[in-house]
Amino acid sequence: MNSILDQLSECIEFGKADINSKHPPHLIGKEGASELTKTALESGIDANIILNQALMTGMQRIGDKFSRGKAFIPNLLISAKAMNAAMKHLKPYFDRGEASLKGTIVVGTVSGDLHDIGKNIVKMVMEGNGWKVVDLGVDVKPEKFVEAAEQNPGCIVGLSALLTTTMLNMEGVVKALKQNSDKIKIFVGGAPLSHEFAMKIGAEAYFPEPYGLVKYLSSNN
Repeated sequence: MNSILDQLSECIEFGKADINSKHPPHLIGKEGASELTKTALESGIDANIILNQALMTGMQRIGDKFSRGKAFIPNLLISAKAMNAAMKHLKPYFDRGEASLKGTIVVGTVSGDLHDIGKNIVKMVMEGNGWKVVDLGVDVKPEKFVEAAEQNPGCIVGLSALLTTTMLNMEGVVKALKQNSDKIKIFVGGAPLSHEFAMKIGAEAYFPEPYGLVKYLSSNN
């Protein structure tokens, strides 16, 4: 792998957004994800290569650490910041069709629920694995999910809830989305949920953490 891609992957894994980032300690004073992505593009490295061989590998490493209990939510959040810093430089290439995304996922926390950490982690992981993410925010009503799905043909939908009371609102969202398109795939996540609950409300699947969703989509596309 090109050395700049190695460096960029490390920045994503450890959450080094730019040269001013104070973490991780071993990279203080060095260029971060923003500078390295810009340099890679200017040197002629294709945007797809940067995404697949640097950003995604860094995301996969932090994801594996999280799955093994070697990394925690703060680590994921600073990796998300580094990922966003890099994607700002890549976005024009995707917008012009010069680089390709795997697909689109619409995400949101269902109505009545204002928690967004889980949703934000899903957003970060999916973007890091080459997906366009349409983030509807929190306290999202069913009609807003339906509207977003109509505006993004072929998308999948991710629903989040952290409370046992608000998780029940997922059923209404699934019903509204299925009435609008019986082919749409809907995935759910959140601490109080289970596989049995997902099947009961008609969702495609439940994942306790976003890396399970990434692996599922990779093996079913």
